[in-house]
Amino acid sequence: MADSMSTTVVAGDSSRAFFGHPRGLATLFFTEMWERFTYYGMRAILVLFLVASIEEGGLGIDDRTGNAIYGLYISGTYLLSLAGGWIADRLTGAQRAVWWGGILIMVGNGLLATGSTHLFFLGLMLIVFGVGLLKPNISAIVAQLYPEGGSRRDAGFSIFYMGINVGAFLGSTIVPILAARYGWSAGFAAPAIGMLLGLVQFAMTRHFLGHAGVDPGMTHADPAATRRAWWMVAAVVAAIVAIVLLAIGGRVHIDPVDLLENSFWAISAFAAGYFAYLLFFAGLETVERKRVLVMLALFIACAMFWAGFEQAGASLNIFADRHTDRQIGGWLMPAGVLQNVNPLFIIIFSPVFAALWVALGKRNLDPTAPVKFALGLVLMGIGFIVMFFAAQYVVAGEKVLPTWLIFTYLFHTFGELCLSPVGLSSMSKLAPTRFVGQALGVWFLATAIGNNLAGQFAGEFDPNNIAAMPNQFLGIFWWGAIGGLVMFLVSPFAKRLMGGVK
Repeated sequence: MADSMSTTVVAGDSSRAFFGHPRGLATLFFTEMWERFTYYGMRAILVLFLVASIEEGGLGIDDRTGNAIYGLYISGTYLLSLAGGWIADRLTGAQRAVWWGGILIMVGNGLLATGSTHLFFLGLMLIVFGVGLLKPNISAIVAQLYPEGGSRRDAGFSIFYMGINVGAFLGSTIVPILAARYGWSAGFAAPAIGMLLGLVQFAMTRHFLGHAGVDPGMTHADPAATRRAWWMVAAVVAAIVAIVLLAIGGRVHIDPVDLLENSFWAISAFAAGYFAYLLFFAGLETVERKRVLVMLALFIACAMFWAGFEQAGASLNIFADRHTDRQIGGWLMPAGVLQNVNPLFIIIFSPVFAALWVALGKRNLDPTAPVKFALGLVLMGIGFIVMFFAAQYVVAGEKVLPTWLIFTYLFHTFGELCLSPVGLSSMSKLAPTRFVGQALGVWFLATAIGNNLAGQFAGEFDPNNIAAMPNQFLGIFWWGAIGGLVMFLVSPFAKRLMGGVK
C-alpha cells in the first residue's frame, strides 16, 4: 500500500484550504492528533499497569523498576527521533517515514493489548521505533508546506501544535476510562485503534501534501552510499531486536534500573562530545563559538526541566492512583484521567502567553531565551512545592483532593509555555549556519536526557517509606529553583554571547 501511495503523489490542490492554510496541513494536523492520542493515552496508564498487582491484571513490577521502564520508554522515543530524521533525510523521505512510523506505533500498541508479558515489551520497542520515525518527520513536512517561511509558517505550526494538544487531551481522558471500565487490554487497544484512524486519514488525504516530504534530501546522490546506509539500518535494527528477543526468552538478563542509569551516562557523554566538537574542532568563528556556549546552557536547562515535568506520567501518576481522593459523586475517576489537565491548560493558556510575549515585545521588554528558560525551571519547581504540602497530608494518613495535582500541573504548564515553544527556535537561531539542521537533533537529545532522569527520580519514591515523600518532592523543587536561579544569573552574560540573536 505504501509503495502504491508514494507513486501517486501529486501537487497539492491549492484551491482547498484549512483555516486559510494549505489543505495538506489538515492531513498532518489529524495524523499528529491521532498519534498524540495514542502516545499520551498509553502514557497515562503505562506506569499504573506496570506496578499494578497481577491480581489486578497488571505486571506486578516494583515501583522502581516500573519507573525505570517508563524512563527508558519516553527517553527512547526522543533518542530514536535522531535516527528517524536521519533515515528520512537519506533513505525514505519524510512521508514514508511518517507512514511506516504510524504502522509500527499501531502494531506496537496492538501487542500491548494482547495481555502477553513477552509481547508487551516487544510492543514497547516497536512504539519507540515508530515514534522515532513519525515525530520529527511530520514536523519537517509542515515546514515544507511553507517554502516561503515567515509568519505564515509560524501560524501553520501554531495550528499544528493545537492538534498535538487536542490529541493528548482526548487520549489521556478516554484511554484511562476504558482501562478502568473494561480492563487494561481495552485501554491499550484504544491507542492502536486511534493510530489506525490516523493512518486511514493520512492515506486518504495524503495527495494534499503535494511533493512535500516525498523524496529524501540526498536521494540518488550516491546509490552505493544509499545501499550502505540501508545495510547499516538493517544491522542496527536486527541487533536491537535480537537483544530484546533474547531478553524476553530469558537468555539475557537486562536490569531496567541499571540500563536507565547507564544509558544516561552514554547519552550525556555523546552530548558532551558533540558540544566539544562544535567548540574546538568544527572550525567555528569566535562569534559562533560564543553562541554554542549559550546553546549548551539551554541544553542543560531543557534536560533539567523535563526531568521534573515528566514526573506527571510517573511519580505523580502513582500519587494520583494511591493517595488522591478521586471519588466524584458515584464515579471513581481513573487516576490517568488527571493526565489530561496539562494539554487542557496548554489549549487554554497558549494564546495568553503568546499575547503576553507580543505585548512585552512591543515595549522592548520581551525576555531573552535564557530568561524564559529560567522562568520555566522555577515554575516547574513551584509545582513541586505544592506537592510537598500535599504529601504532608499523605504522611498523616489522609488522601488529598485532585486540586493539589491540578495546581501542580498548572504551574508545570506555565513553565512549559515559557520554555518549550522557544526552545527549538532558539537552538536553530544560535546554531552555526552549516549546523542548523542538527539543532533539532540536539533539542531531542536534551529531552531524551531529561526523560531519562525523570525515570531515575521517580524510582527513588519508595511506597514502603511514605514519610520520605515530602522531602523527595522538595528535592525536585530545589532542582528546578536552583537551576532557574543559575539561568537568571547567567542570562546577562548569555545575552552578550548571543551576539544580537533574539
